[in-house]
Amino acid sequence: MLTPTDTVTLTGPLNAAALRRAALPLTVTVDEAARARVARGRRLFHALRRGPRGADRRIYGADTGFGALVGYAGRTDDADQCDNTLAHLGAGQGPDLPPGIVRAALLLRTRSLAQGLSGVSPEVVDRLAAMFATTFAPAVPRYGSVGASGDLIPLAYAAQALRGRGHAYVDGDRMPAGEALTAAGLHPLALDGRDALALVNGTSVTTAATALALDAVRAAHRALTALTCLLTDLLGCDTGFLDADLLRAYGHPGAVDVGGRMRRTLAGGTPSGTRPLQEPYSIRCAPQLLGAAEDALRHVDGVVAADLAGVSDNPLFFPAPGPGPGTDDVGEGKVVHGGNFFGQPAAFAADLLASVTAQLGNLAERQLDLLVDPARNGGLPPMLATEPGVQHGLQGVQLAGTAFVAEIRRAATPAGMQSLPTNLHNQDVVPFGTQAALRAHDTAELLGLLCGSLALGLRQAAHVGARRPTAPGCAELLAALAGAIPPVDPDRPLDSDVRTAARLLLSYARP
Repeated sequence: MLTPTDTVTLTGPLNAAALRRAALPLTVTVDEAARARVARGRRLFHALRRGPRGADRRIYGADTGFGALVGYAGRTDDADQCDNTLAHLGAGQGPDLPPGIVRAALLLRTRSLAQGLSGVSPEVVDRLAAMFATTFAPAVPRYGSVGASGDLIPLAYAAQALRGRGHAYVDGDRMPAGEALTAAGLHPLALDGRDALALVNGTSVTTAATALALDAVRAAHRALTALTCLLTDLLGCDTGFLDADLLRAYGHPGAVDVGGRMRRTLAGGTPSGTRPLQEPYSIRCAPQLLGAAEDALRHVDGVVAADLAGVSDNPLFFPAPGPGPGTDDVGEGKVVHGGNFFGQPAAFAADLLASVTAQLGNLAERQLDLLVDPARNGGLPPMLATEPGVQHGLQGVQLAGTAFVAEIRRAATPAGMQSLPTNLHNQDVVPFGTQAALRAHDTAELLGLLCGSLALGLRQAAHVGARRPTAPGCAELLAALAGAIPPVDPDRPLDSDVRTAARLLLSYARP
């Protein structure tokens, strides 16, 4: 069993780095302020439910049916009401989600519950936090969420696994959840109806997948910006297309910022003087394309930041102004039923992210095509083969890259506007944010492989006769690639080399 190597606190919003770290054991701390908030929210829940007006007050999920059946009474026993919440949601299908996404989603769920507005018991937050010190990860099927009342079905599988039902992973091995809990040194989680509903009534899977996809696409964007500079230097292109006055006149802040970054990377370089007056668009228009992607990613940054900082649940419990946390006086307070589980912002953001991913993938594939074409690559051999015909160089890599682009394009159809009514028209509009987010996560991985393919091509170009980089920043990147990947001479399977280049670029690009 791995031991925790990092610490995450629940005092403020999470970030992508914390979500990445959740894939492995880490220490999650619940400070006294968070514990006091949760305890006060729990007292308020009980006060509103059983206080002087409790007989007249209905609280969704505590003593009612769920969804379209809210007008019917639920089960009278609290523990039995937990089963009432979760059992019918065991309808997911398909392969399991990556355990890293599931653990990131549960970290978000823990953080949301720790804000004290959900009325859950403090033990739920403490026990969730303790899970992260282990490698335990619920087995959650991919298909079944419409992202409207939160990620009901996937989070229900997670909650059931924490109760010892269904299946889970420990150290990467899939097994019955009860056995997994024992192997991880954990005990089954006891829940009442409010606890169970709060665990499932949020967009944590959608938000986690969107945040992780954004993190990967941002890294690919930075990597592709650097690779474009290396391509420019290896071919000896004139860098006038990066002129600061030119890009300011364009009027888009992303292009100005990307152009500045590219000028810094290419500083000290010298054009060859042998290239055409105007380069193909995959070079000449790169700051405009990459800049537009930067502007779009900044919008997604804002949506993800809001989701990481917000509370996603229904209903929510708000204490009346009073003495504050740490006292027994919760005031009259209020319970509010609403739609803070509706994942439309993330759905739109993930759709935009998929569009950005598709165009960045197009750029990487077109730059690789330029690089392997002797009519446009400055006279380098076709497919960058050391002995064309006897060797085939990057031919297979380019074929695979074309398939990656086609797959990304196929997956880029927007999901956030594909609303279908369901649940007896209780959920008469749905955002399908979960599908959008998971699709964005999948295509982000393909984009990383496209960047790795281009990086492999640039490394091979230097081997078969391209000039050495003249800009120190480009020379540094090429040296890193050459140190990790041997030249393709003679031919060999290159699948692992593409993955190696993709991993190197990820570490190179992340700040």
